Amino acid sequence: MNRNQPISKIMTTDVECVSPDQLILDVKHIYEKRSFHHHIPVVENDKLIGMVSLIDFMRKIHNATLDDNEAVYHEVKVEEIMSRAPAFVTSDTSIEKVANDLSKGEVHAYVVADGGKVVGIISTADIIRYFLNN
Repeated sequence: MNRNQPISKIMTTDVECVSPDQLILDVKHIYEKRSFHHHIPVVENDKLIGMVSLIDFMRKIHNATLDDNEAVYHEVKVEEIMSRAPAFVTSDTSIEKVANDLSKGEVHAYVVADGGKVVGIISTADIIRYFLNN
């Protein structure tokens, strides 16, 4: 096991992003898809500007059902629930550094961005899988 390998060796590269002007209905549809990270990067002009977490989403829809016709899904834009200036790492950051940072519990995932462009995402679950499998 080489903890000094770049995070690019284990990060998830199939990342769905949203833009700040999309409705949170689009976020709901991403969460309803296959297994994925619970953090959705927000991009504008191909650059990372924010992050929507499952918690951000759930707080906003607190009393809504999962029916797509609920008003909240058509009235609220991503920019209203996203966290700005999200934590991120670059693809050459070492697995060990990311593991140490995530172990502090302040964040549970990092967007991986090179030059502001989203290239992946890495979460505590990815790090745990790496250490269990190696």
